[in-house]
Amino acid sequence: MEQCVIVFIVIFISCGFSSADFDDHFKNCHPNVAGFDVCVREGLNAIRPYFKTGLPQYNVKPFDPFFAREISVQRGTSNFGFTLILKNVTESGWANSKVIKFVSDIPNYKVVYSQSFPEKLLFGDYEFFGRFFGSSIRNKGKFTLTLYDLIQTTTITKPPGQKIKVNVNVQTIRDLKLHITNLLFGRRLLESILDRIINSTWQPGFVVTRGIINELVSTAFSDIFDQAFENFPFQKIIKPKPIRS
Repeated sequence: MEQCVIVFIVIFISCGFSSADFDDHFKNCHPNVAGFDVCVREGLNAIRPYFKTGLPQYNVKPFDPFFAREISVQRGTSNFGFTLILKNVTESGWANSKVIKFVSDIPNYKVVYSQSFPEKLLFGDYEFFGRFFGSSIRNKGKFTLTLYDLIQTTTITKPPGQKIKVNVNVQTIRDLKLHITNLLFGRRLLESILDRIINSTWQPGFVVTRGIINELVSTAFSDIFDQAFENFPFQKIIKPKPIRS
């Protein structure tokens, strides 16, 4: 039954549900029956409004919006590179997302699914430390990031006895709006000019920043999902269909 755990995690984190709704929309989804992936995908999209409610009876909190206290990413070395830390991050937009592809690999405790988001909003605090050619830079402030027509693919694995591992890969974005305070240490006129430049010419830089976004989101989800589902009774929810003799 542990092979079914990963499937149920995706069902909940992608949409959220109450137990009654789960029974209604997923009662015909059995991992040992043909059409299981399609059944799960249709069920996920049917129950997405409940993503905001969580599952109180199992002590699972809502995921839209979800909150991450601190996540970080590093690039380069101690002498030439940077560290970016995001704190008190709130992300919303999951209840309006749609699962467009779902593929389960139960023998390997893995599922891969793609979602489209009309709009996703993230905001919080940031701290930046960089060292380049012997000089160092420290800065902190607040940020707001809005992503439009986003498509991302998520891979989740959970072998028996191990923690959940989440890998998020942003595929495409039609547009984004990024606003960062104190970007030039309070020089508001220059910050306003740079803000307009960033938001009008973000596409070339996205080739580089996409990797950073993927790592930050993957780290946050791995921690949040592992804590939320540590004691969840998965074996009561996802069951193979009994084989009649």
